[in-house]
This record gives sequence, C-alpha cells and structure tokens, in this order.
Amino acid sequence: MLAPVASASFEKDIEHIEILAATPVTSSVLLARNLQYIYERAAKARFDDYDVVEIAKNAQGLIYRLFDLRVGLRNHLAHYEMLGLMTPDVTQGFRDVFRVLRYVSDMLGEITTGHPRVGEGGYLLRGFTGSDNNTLVNYPFYQSGAAQNFRSGDVILVRGTAHNSAAIARIGDVDSQFSHIGIVYIDPAGDHWMVESLIEDGAIISPLAKALDHNIVRAVLYRNRDADLAARAAKYIFDYVAASHAKGGKRILYDFSMRTDDTRNLFCSKLVRLAYEQGSFGMFKLPTYPTKIARKNKDFLDRVGVATDLTFAPADIDMESSFDLVAEWQDYRETAGIRLQDFTMDKLFEWMDRYNYRFEETTAIKLVSTLGRFASHLSENAKEVLSSVFPRVPVNMPRKTVAVVAMLHKTAEPIYQELLKLNQEAVADTGVPLHGLDVMAALENIREREGNRIGYLVRRGR
Repeated sequence: MLAPVASASFEKDIEHIEILAATPVTSSVLLARNLQYIYERAAKARFDDYDVVEIAKNAQGLIYRLFDLRVGLRNHLAHYEMLGLMTPDVTQGFRDVFRVLRYVSDMLGEITTGHPRVGEGGYLLRGFTGSDNNTLVNYPFYQSGAAQNFRSGDVILVRGTAHNSAAIARIGDVDSQFSHIGIVYIDPAGDHWMVESLIEDGAIISPLAKALDHNIVRAVLYRNRDADLAARAAKYIFDYVAASHAKGGKRILYDFSMRTDDTRNLFCSKLVRLAYEQGSFGMFKLPTYPTKIARKNKDFLDRVGVATDLTFAPADIDMESSFDLVAEWQDYRETAGIRLQDFTMDKLFEWMDRYNYRFEETTAIKLVSTLGRFASHLSENAKEVLSSVFPRVPVNMPRKTVAVVAMLHKTAEPIYQELLKLNQEAVADTGVPLHGLDVMAALENIREREGNRIGYLVRRGR
C-alpha cells in the first residue's frame, strides 16, 4: 500500500517522493510510472495519520520542500522533451503531480495558520502579499530576502473565488486549479500594468496592483527565459489592447468559443498566446501541450459556447519548459474553499457524463437571464447598480450562456456550503481539513440523497 500508516513520518514520505522525483529515467514508461507513484502516495496520504502538532511545527520547511520538488520536476521538462519522453501519459502524470502537491501544500498552510477563514465582509489578500508563508519563491529568483521585481512579459496565472472559476479550471480533460491568466507590462515610466481578457469586460489594461486585488486565492508568476522576447510580447499586446480602447478603436470582446485560430475576440490565455506569437514574429506559439475538450456530455459546453476540441487553457502554462516558475502565492484562509469548489465541479461534470444530468431552465432562470442580457446593453454605471439583481454580462454573451452560468452557480453553491460545514467539523474534531477521498464520498452521498434532481441538474432518460 502506498498510503502511510499511523506511525509513519510525514517527512519520510516526502523524502520518498523526493527520491522518486530525482530518479534518472530513460523511458517514458518508467517516467510515467514514477509520476503515478508520486501522485498516489501524495493523494492517499491522510494528515490525521500523522502527528499533526509536529507537522504544524515544521510546516514552513515542509511547504518549501514540496514547492522545491515541483520546481525541480518542472526544471526537467526541457530535458525530457529533448529525450522524447513527453508522451500523453507522462504529460498527464506531470499535471496530476503538480495539482496534488499544491493541494497537500495548501493543507499544510491551513494547518500551520490554524484554519482561519475570511469573515463576512472580509477581504482577500492582494496577490504576493501576506506574512504566513503565503509567497513561495524559486531560489534563483530570491534576492536580498525577497523575490525579484516583476518584469515585462511575465505571465501570472490565477484562481478566483467564483464557482464559474472552478468550472473554467475543470472544463477540459485535465483538472486544474487555475481559471485565468494575464501578462505584465512595465511602461517607460516604470508603471506596472496587467493586460488581460475578462469575461465581463473583454481585453483590458489595469494597474497590476488592482488586478492582484481582484478576488484571487492563488497566483503563480512565470517568466520566459528570453527577456527580449518577453518584452516585445508585452509591448505588443499593451499597444494592441490600448488601441482598442482609444477613440475610434474597436473593443476586443471575450471569446467564449475557446478557439485559438481567430483573434478578433480573445479569451484570457489566447491574449497571452497572441502576445508571444507577435513578439516572436510568429515563431513561438503557445501552448506546447494543449488542453483537450472531450467531455461526453456536450450540452453544457454548447450552452457556454465552446466551439473547439482543443484549446489553450490557463493552466497549460504550467507545462511550458521555456517559462520559469518564479514565485507562487496563496491565501490560506480560502484555499480550502476553492479546493471544495474544485471537487464539487469534478462531480457535477462527472454526473453529467455518467448519469446524463442536464441543466433545466425554470421560468425564474429564463427571466433572470433575459434581464441580464438586457442589462448588458446599459451603461457601466447602470450595470453596477443592477449587479445585485441582474447578472453582469458582456454584450456578446448569449442568453443561454447567462442562464447556464446562473444555474451552475445556484446548483453548486448549496453543495459547497454543505461541504464547507463538513470540513469545519473535521477541522474541529481532528485539527486537519477533510481529505479528498472523504469529500468525494460526501458528494456521492449528496447525489444519492437528491436523486434525479440536483439543483438545476435533472437526470434524463431514467
């Protein structure tokens, strides 16, 4: 068995994983096997099988060991690519390992900080701030006790708090923990900007500090190793988006199709792709390992407007060997929340595929989505006033998409609240958060209890 026993040392288990990660391999089969062993050992480990007090005491060092382990694995990507070992199984193995080790690290952070939560009306930290070991810095980029400053062309991968963020992170064949990506531009005056494409606003430019204050729970800073290429990419996309907002310019709307071959409208990662493609004069195209959208149940994807089977998902940047992982940040007060959102979305999509659940509109949803479409044509001030009543949506979002986003939120939210209560009870009883296997079991109990109707999901063909 790969799972630890009650007497096992957590540090010993990390040491075993480190040995597996450092073991030289000469075939893709061996590499995929080692990655699978790492994933299983990490995924099956339960913190209540260890000395929680001892773990909390050493958590800072343990968190950095897990971070350094992921950085080390990423640093081998170029070597494995050169050897021709990056098969689909190996690529999936890397993604799985990165994801599960982030979850383990999150839980360590939650344990060592005492599981605080952002209270009613409270605020999340700004990205890359905080005093609870929130920001982990890759050692080569660590100078004078702090991470190096941002650089033009840096790419920032983030995760927000909304249920639709979890859906975006889970929409492809690869489960990820990220829903959005943007690119940093530093102008000649030294001002820092984020260039990004948001669902509500399309392609925009905003102060970097404001973008990092935008309800995010985790963020990762990536840096292309070619500084000149990165600078050209940032300058191009800044000028391109600025021109679209200038007098006589045509606004760049959000692209719901997720296609990468048409640049009239841009979704977030397509904006980053366009920046680097233009900055390299067409020679550098992201991503190396695209996300496949191949879910059996196409109903949800059709309602959202997805019109491709292959895309550049935000988290695909995690697999780009030409980008260094500079720093990673998380607000441990809310990492448990987005973890529960992830698992909830996993199950909702699984239930759509396996049990043929479909979203079914009610009269109320039809009214809200219709009014939301009407509100999208009003002024920005009017939208803000109506935001508590009507969905704030872009002018190019179809009514059916407004409806399915509303139904997704209203279906996921009560499930999430139930899981949150179970997690809080587990913390109170054991001092550790609910294990992923227990979360999945709880979700299945909810499905069995609710039967053929789960929120706005209705089982067809029963």
